Amino acid sequence: MKISCLLISSVLLCSATAAHGQVSLSSAVNLALKNSPKVRIAKADLDKARAGHSESRDAYIPVVSTTTGYGQSTGAPLGVPIIFSISAQSLLFSFSQKDYIRSANESVKAAELSLHNAEVEVVEDTTNTYLALDYATERSRVLQQSLGYADKLVNVTTDRISLGVDPKVELPKSRRTATQIRLQQLQVQDDIAANRQHLAELTGLPAVSFTTDRASIPAYQAKPSITTEDPDSVSDGDGIKAAFANAKSKQYVAFGDKRYLLRPQIVLAANYSRVAIGLSSYASYYPRFGGTPDNPNSENSFGFGLQFNIPLLDMAHRAKARGSAADAARAYADADLQRAVYREGRAKLQNAARELDLRAQLARDDREIAQDQLETLQIQLNQQGGNNQGPQITPKDQLNAQLQERQKYLDVLSADLQLRQTQVNVMRQTNTLGDWILSAVGGKSSTIAPSIPPATGNNTPGVPGTAPSGASTTPIPQAPGR
Repeated sequence: MKISCLLISSVLLCSATAAHGQVSLSSAVNLALKNSPKVRIAKADLDKARAGHSESRDAYIPVVSTTTGYGQSTGAPLGVPIIFSISAQSLLFSFSQKDYIRSANESVKAAELSLHNAEVEVVEDTTNTYLALDYATERSRVLQQSLGYADKLVNVTTDRISLGVDPKVELPKSRRTATQIRLQQLQVQDDIAANRQHLAELTGLPAVSFTTDRASIPAYQAKPSITTEDPDSVSDGDGIKAAFANAKSKQYVAFGDKRYLLRPQIVLAANYSRVAIGLSSYASYYPRFGGTPDNPNSENSFGFGLQFNIPLLDMAHRAKARGSAADAARAYADADLQRAVYREGRAKLQNAARELDLRAQLARDDREIAQDQLETLQIQLNQQGGNNQGPQITPKDQLNAQLQERQKYLDVLSADLQLRQTQVNVMRQTNTLGDWILSAVGGKSSTIAPSIPPATGNNTPGVPGTAPSGASTTPIPQAPGR
């Protein structure tokens, strides 16, 4: 599951953009992970955090530099005439540096978690938009059927008025029904265009030809429970973990700043210099520098040693330490606030999933009742023939029943979409969203996995996970052919 999400196979891409512009759900997710600016920003932040970690550790690696120059001077020498010099210096020991390294480690963890959280958000956004487009396409097809029934109803009503069977008021009523359906169709077309445009921005594919592939949407799992009596027993999301890792990083910085004063710092230093006195008056002022003809002094100079620094009084650094402590306290308070909001939203999400499940079931029951009524009317219409006894069933009654059944099916689609999107949100928080998407392709591809696992002890990616046992399969409702 640790394979990079950016490694999208050419076969998958070719099949994703096949005839009619159909794009599978897994391909759309992969393309969104590759194309998303949010993911690229998070990756840049991770690269910066890793660079900061290297910078804090590299303080113990000697810094080597060289200086060279050559010139002529007269009068009193201002310094040793050095042709070139090579120096090296490195930190050997510091109480503060250990805390700065720990802070950099936590910054890397926070950046990894933020990247993983950004990838999960992109997967969730792409999946929900893909579902919305698929359902909107189905609603458009159903509305087209309803519009056909409504136009027939207008014609039938016109004929009945001309024969004196119905009052004239029935005609504007039937026209109003057709107008309402046309209005709904325009709204659905707006939804289709908006969802296509959003998916185009996510995936980088053209919006005009973007068409969903219903077969690529896997069956939905039974909703896992994400609330317990003890909220602390449920793992927080990657965004909350990143906030606490960032707060811990700031606290280590505060520790390091506080341990700066009255504690020794040991620096290792070495230097080699080449001295030349030919173009200066250095020998005139320091005649013993050249030594004697029998024992001349060397023009090579080398130094090596340890430097001990003990800061005794530094009011500016003391103020900085207080500021660092305040930053850490604020970061922890902000993380606690984010966790409280997250847990409240998680509990509401679970309750909303239960409520939407019941609403979807009610919509299915209403549609089933409307189907039964329509079938009853059709049977009565076929059986009445020349029988004039009892209430007569007319084609107008049949058209009204068909319109009512189509409207109930639209209600089912609307309720079912809300339920499915809520289930996607629940699967994201239970770390099963990636596995759910992969189940549509038989789990043969792991390109859905984020590019890195979250910085937790078990190294388990947050998008992929183990699907709960006993999963139920509830496909998207299909409209019966008429």
